[in-house]
Amino acid sequence: MFVNRKGNQKKGGKKRRLFLWCILLVLLSLAPISYLNWSYITVLAASMHDSLFNRSYFSVREILVRGVKKVGGDEIVVMAGLSQGMNIWDIDPEMIEKKVRKHPWVKRVLVRRELPGRVIIEVEERVVKGIVMLEKLYYVDSEGFVFKEVEKGRKIDWPLLTGLRQVDLASQAGSTRQRIREALRLSELVARSFLAVSEIHFRKQGGLVLYPIDYRIPIRMGWGDWRGKVERLERVLAVWKGKENHLDALNLAFRDRVVVNVRRNKG
Repeated sequence: MFVNRKGNQKKGGKKRRLFLWCILLVLLSLAPISYLNWSYITVLAASMHDSLFNRSYFSVREILVRGVKKVGGDEIVVMAGLSQGMNIWDIDPEMIEKKVRKHPWVKRVLVRRELPGRVIIEVEERVVKGIVMLEKLYYVDSEGFVFKEVEKGRKIDWPLLTGLRQVDLASQAGSTRQRIREALRLSELVARSFLAVSEIHFRKQGGLVLYPIDYRIPIRMGWGDWRGKVERLERVLAVWKGKENHLDALNLAFRDRVVVNVRRNKG
């Protein structure tokens, strides 16, 4: 579970300063007031502080990476710049999080130190929900975030999103991501009901067109009211079951009705 680091970002530094003050208080409690030498006590406290915090007792002995499947744990450790033997007090969790978050598969990351010598990196990876087709293919997650090019030879088991422009995705604009999220939501609704989708096309004029795997026909969905439209689509296809080859196209862009285009017999 990921927690907010706000207000806890420099806890290590605060602990060290607090510890230094504790040393000063101990020394003061042991020295008679008449013999107080503030300069000497300060130097002594700093020396004790450095001696303790630089001891091998606080060397990193274990680095754990949790939650990774797409990314190798060793790769995360290298990105973080960590290695065994480092002083645990020299590790900046917030800085490491910034480094690791640059990996395209990493959605969230939390780094924490466990004294005396363990560092834990918890990673939440992005989950692919679709493939955006531009000049190349790119993975997209459930939040509509386009994050990584699909490697050549990779099997594609997700709906293909077409009709989007490079300029729409260049800035990862919120409006574009919202449109992608809605398209993926529609695809999941249809898949849960009865129909697997191979392609979702964004029309220039607006709205979406579905291309199912089992039916070689375009299904215009317009925009919005996905649940109601999916229910009407299911009823229509049930009526045409066994006669699907007579269908040319379906249009659900209109409210409360479905327009069925039938193939014309040649001859």
